Amino acid sequence: MALERRRILYSGNVQGVGFRWRTESALRGLPIAGYVKNLPDGRVELVIEGPPTANDEAARRVREALARYITAEAQDVGTGTGEFVGFGIHR
Repeated sequence: MALERRRILYSGNVQGVGFRWRTESALRGLPIAGYVKNLPDGRVELVIEGPPTANDEAARRVREALARYITAEAQDVGTGTGEFVGFGIHR
């Protein structure tokens, strides 16, 4: 199965509330790779690569776990590059 890459930008009260740590925790066990990081403009960026069904589940888990902090979400979908090994927090 081909890898799909998703870049999801979250806006709202998403920095300084443990968003990255909770995202990493929520995505454990999924066959995905990538990262989550804070952006200078106050948003959080999530980049994941994996099978489309795993990416769907990842996006759902983040929304469910962090809904009270998210006011908007923008998503781009493309072809995976295979550049990531594992998932983690970028500083």
